[in-house]
Amino acid sequence: MPQIRPISDLRNHFAEISKIVHENREPVFLTKNGHGDMVVMSIEHYEDMQYNNEILAKLQEAEIEAKNSDVRYSHDEVFKQLRQRLRKG
Repeated sequence: MPQIRPISDLRNHFAEISKIVHENREPVFLTKNGHGDMVVMSIEHYEDMQYNNEILAKLQEAEIEAKNSDVRYSHDEVFKQLRQRLRKG
């Protein structure tokens, strides 16, 4: 369940908020005057989100390419090309 806290808790209970975002790996939503204002999360959680967004974007790009092309590759062809690239680089 998401943690929603007043922004004053960031100053008054920083250690507790830090513990929450690191141990639970969940963001804490901060409110100002009763409205959402900021989200605090661990760097690890942020990096995971960035990584997942990058993968999602690449999968969407691949789906578009697949819709626009009849070319298909077998498992063996794909891994053969990957091995060749790894040997070169």
